[in-house]
Amino acid sequence: MTQLHNMTVAQLAQTLQTKQASAVEVATAFLARAGGNPHNAFLDINSEVTLAQAQASDARIAAGTAGALEGVPIAHKDVFVTRDFATTAGSKILSGYRSPFDATVVQKLGTGVNHQNGAGMVSLGKVNCDEFAMGSANENSAYGAVTNPWDTSRVPGGSSGGSAAAVAARLAPAATGTDTGGSIRQPASFCGITGIKPTYGRASRYGMIAYASSLDQAGPMARSAEDCALLLSAMCGPDLDRDSTSLDVPAENFSAKLGDSLAGLRIGIPKEFFGEGLATDVRTAIDAALKTLEAQGAKLVPITLPRTELAIPVYYIIAPAEASSNLSRFDGVKFGHRAKDYTDLVSMYKKTRAEGFGEEVKRRIMTGAYVLSHGYYDAYYLQAQKIRRMIADDFQRAFAECDVIAGPVAPTVAWKLGNNASDPLADYLADIFTLPASLAGLPGMSVPVGFGEAGMPVGMQLIGNYLSEARLLNVAHQYQLATDHHLQKPEGI
Repeated sequence: MTQLHNMTVAQLAQTLQTKQASAVEVATAFLARAGGNPHNAFLDINSEVTLAQAQASDARIAAGTAGALEGVPIAHKDVFVTRDFATTAGSKILSGYRSPFDATVVQKLGTGVNHQNGAGMVSLGKVNCDEFAMGSANENSAYGAVTNPWDTSRVPGGSSGGSAAAVAARLAPAATGTDTGGSIRQPASFCGITGIKPTYGRASRYGMIAYASSLDQAGPMARSAEDCALLLSAMCGPDLDRDSTSLDVPAENFSAKLGDSLAGLRIGIPKEFFGEGLATDVRTAIDAALKTLEAQGAKLVPITLPRTELAIPVYYIIAPAEASSNLSRFDGVKFGHRAKDYTDLVSMYKKTRAEGFGEEVKRRIMTGAYVLSHGYYDAYYLQAQKIRRMIADDFQRAFAECDVIAGPVAPTVAWKLGNNASDPLADYLADIFTLPASLAGLPGMSVPVGFGEAGMPVGMQLIGNYLSEARLLNVAHQYQLATDHHLQKPEGI
């Protein structure tokens, strides 16, 4: 039998259902791998809680009431609130915070919501992330940077860097992530795994600590499209009573169409994604992947997304504006960090926030407050929202000519830790290919397609029209049947 930590989610589910291994054995194996916290991936592990969940899974398997992924371990990004593990969002201001409830996504993947059975997965703990999900390198966490398992001198991507590193290093078979402007797709690309951001509103945001409410979306990160389909099927579904942005769209079996042929599929190739800023090694890997898809019967169609470059200024107006509002609740009054020395209420607010927030979070709060201020709202925020609508319209025109869009996830492979420490704009610019789909609320995913500079992974981005996650997963799965890039793992793992 394959070593447990080298099994995919699908393989582990089958192993557990056929009782070739128990949930406790599987959980114990992954807890042992996470010992010593390789890559600084985990922020909170509680073996007693994990093993208790595993024992409960074994009991359900024995009773014949097992969920679809019963007993399979998963790690949760530290922006999903959890009762049994601390939730910090990677910030000192929430140091030691313990939520009285679980996020909907955590419930659906676990024991279920509102008397509906969940997938039955076992939580390994909480994984590191950029503070309040703000960052592209996972260097903004108050608890230290995460390192890339392929090269520990390089970043894993962000903000879901802990999730990506944990999966790539086989510390967990799967992890939850969140994507506001590329924070599932980019770290998945940098760490050589598969990750998908569904259509905005597909997965509930209840219990997901907000960064930018009109952009934040939960999604799964795993080794293959097959795994992501299983996870996404469990995560999605309406949560209308608890999340006002939840879509009233029934849960879907995203595995049902994985086997469909790609014959006749039209893949749009946006010229704006293949310009001068794209590194040669990344382009080479993407071009080879596109040839593989052509050999499988797909047709490449040139398209244009003319406002691609505007996505960066639009995003970095809208997202900080929403963040400045969302993060106003962290003031030291009800929960989280409170400054020890202060003279009055205003002094407490100021000192608490100054001590609790990191530099990048402060930068975005100040930017957001500025663009929403009197005299600047019309000039910045309103204009950005107008261009956001134009970007969404550009995609609809493109989808009249193609079924899916393909291109790079990022202009380069993962860079060295600290490379952009003195230039935050460099991190912002790295988001240019992921931001347009986020602003439009479209589903997008990253699929491993090879290796570039210094043997670092390269991911290809697939973007679909609204509610077309099944098609994206089908394309990715068929590509992965023809290649083995997603099966590669870092040396020594």
